[in-house]
Amino acid sequence: MATRVAVDIGGTFTDLVHLDEETGEVGLAKAPTTPPVFEDGVLDAIGQTELGEVGFLAHGTTVVINALTERKGASVGLITTEGFRDVLEIAKGNRPDLYNFVFRKPPAFVPRHLRFEVGERIDYRGQVITPLAESDVRDAVRGLRVAGVEAVAICLLHAYANPVHERRVAEIVAEEWPEVPVSVSHELSGEWREYDRTSTTVLDAYVKPTVRTYLTRLSERLDESGIGSDTHFAMQSNGGLSRFAVAAEAPINLVESGPVGGIIGAAVVGAAIDRPNLITFDVGGTTAKSSLIEGGEVRLTADYHIDRDSRNAGYPLKVPVVDIIEIGMAGGSIAWIDGAGSLKVGPHSAVADPGPACYGRGGTEATLTDANLVTGRIGAAAFMGGQMPLDEGLASTAIARLGERLGTDVPDTARGILRIANASMVNLLRLVSVRRGRDPREFALVACGGGGPLHGALLAAELKVPEVIVPLAPGHFSALGMLMSDIRHDLVRTSLMRLDAVDTPERTGAIWTELERLMAATFASERVAAEGVRLVRQADMRYQGQEHTVTVPILDGPLDEATQAEVRRRFDEAHERLYTFRLGVPAELVTFRLTGYGAVPKPPLREIAAGGDVAGARTGSRVIDFDERGRVEAAVFDRAALGAGAEISGPAAIEETATTTLVPPGMTAAVDRFGNIIVRTGA
Repeated sequence: MATRVAVDIGGTFTDLVHLDEETGEVGLAKAPTTPPVFEDGVLDAIGQTELGEVGFLAHGTTVVINALTERKGASVGLITTEGFRDVLEIAKGNRPDLYNFVFRKPPAFVPRHLRFEVGERIDYRGQVITPLAESDVRDAVRGLRVAGVEAVAICLLHAYANPVHERRVAEIVAEEWPEVPVSVSHELSGEWREYDRTSTTVLDAYVKPTVRTYLTRLSERLDESGIGSDTHFAMQSNGGLSRFAVAAEAPINLVESGPVGGIIGAAVVGAAIDRPNLITFDVGGTTAKSSLIEGGEVRLTADYHIDRDSRNAGYPLKVPVVDIIEIGMAGGSIAWIDGAGSLKVGPHSAVADPGPACYGRGGTEATLTDANLVTGRIGAAAFMGGQMPLDEGLASTAIARLGERLGTDVPDTARGILRIANASMVNLLRLVSVRRGRDPREFALVACGGGGPLHGALLAAELKVPEVIVPLAPGHFSALGMLMSDIRHDLVRTSLMRLDAVDTPERTGAIWTELERLMAATFASERVAAEGVRLVRQADMRYQGQEHTVTVPILDGPLDEATQAEVRRRFDEAHERLYTFRLGVPAELVTFRLTGYGAVPKPPLREIAAGGDVAGARTGSRVIDFDERGRVEAAVFDRAALGAGAEISGPAAIEETATTTLVPPGMTAAVDRFGNIIVRTGA
């Protein structure tokens, strides 16, 4: 039997999980991330293991998001409809920082002199108004070639309704300049909004050469190590897998490639232990990430932005992305003092090299990891399973240097760092729950990553979340989640119509038929037969006269009168749940969404042996500073020695290779039959 492998590249560490399909045994490895040559970290992690014959490899990568945020992509040229050269600059009228009178829109990824217009016009119904001027296209290609662009983006007005002109433009580009990478808007998204589609297409072109080079280089290195290219799959932002060759054709779908694995894994764990409502909390070395799982369903959004925050509008992407909120607060986040003399933490990170001061690799600035170490929340000798012991003296020196400027001693400064970090993290959890009308008391918190179990219980208590679930291998959980994912693709088509119109059944039937044909072709490129694909229909709907939409599940089959009534009922209920009201006016179908799943064999959740006696798992004790809960002597346990049914009362620390689970005073922890630690907060 073959081995199944998943590799996740994080900002600080590269995690590897491997599964022996015959025995069911799971192995873990972790190596420092090696930017900019990320494949070195992947091969370093592989080198720590004896994999045998690998029949499947899933890979989550930060290459796309890094290229975008660091502005290290290709030089891009844009071909667009006459009159729409400046869409990227016009963008949208709304702005996030309403009262900032010196607000500036973010600069376009394509400068104006590299944006070329061509004569053509198709209306929103897909009817050709002005034929394509092919001579304009050839002139544009020659101009872009002379300018030395490295990729071409093609986005014409209303191509979502009829892509005939876009297809011809792409053909001409291939004729004139066959070697240049090309991104075409209708191949990425069939959704309306010309600025959003243009932005998506440009960003895809911006990262395409980088991603193609990276995936090709990684495939070659994996081939050399004995892992054949037929086994390579990339984790996509929609929570599904895709072969490297397919993923490289639309690399923008990898923008959140790494973090989504943990969310998929959390949904699987939640289903196994009957916890359908979950808040995921993943803290690594560079960022903290959170998402909401409700009724067992992972939430996706088509309203994703790069570089958006409270002051910046960012850049929209019209591709399905698991609904994640991410902040620059994690183990490597650097503590600093602003111009007003206030203590801040993050978003800048010490990353893997040099890392926090306590790593002993030359880092001198105090980080969140250093604060956790000097307060006893992390054990110096147990870090990374003892293979990478931490230096508490270096951590104290870095924090003392910061404290001198604040007029505080080391313990107070460390507590201040932790308070600021926890305040940012609890706000992150509120953003995915309270701010979206969800009551955290009705959810459990799944804590993973190297820092999630360390901070999870205290944050959950503040939000009144009753339980914190720490799954097996939390420090490798994003990689483990990739082994629980299926091949997945999403197709979208905007076509506005009233739900109850006379011709709606015929029009919707034609749309679903076309989307299903395209889906079958997509899965054929994944080498999955049509009969092996499961299809799910959804539609964005709104009340007539509204702007915003609500996504509603759509029944299979024709949209006859009875089906229309059921769809309307679902829409009314969903709208009321989100916005607290429903209307009696006609409803409209706006955007049709088809999701295809190709099943991939997954590792079963194995039950662990019983072992309720925790005395043998205790490795000692240490003083831990729990801030407002006191500085107390806490028992320390080895997680690997805890069996199902084990019960622990706080204060305690449960240590394992890549993280520590804190059980504060007044809380209890229990190990369930699958090996998950369930911390009960008493909320």
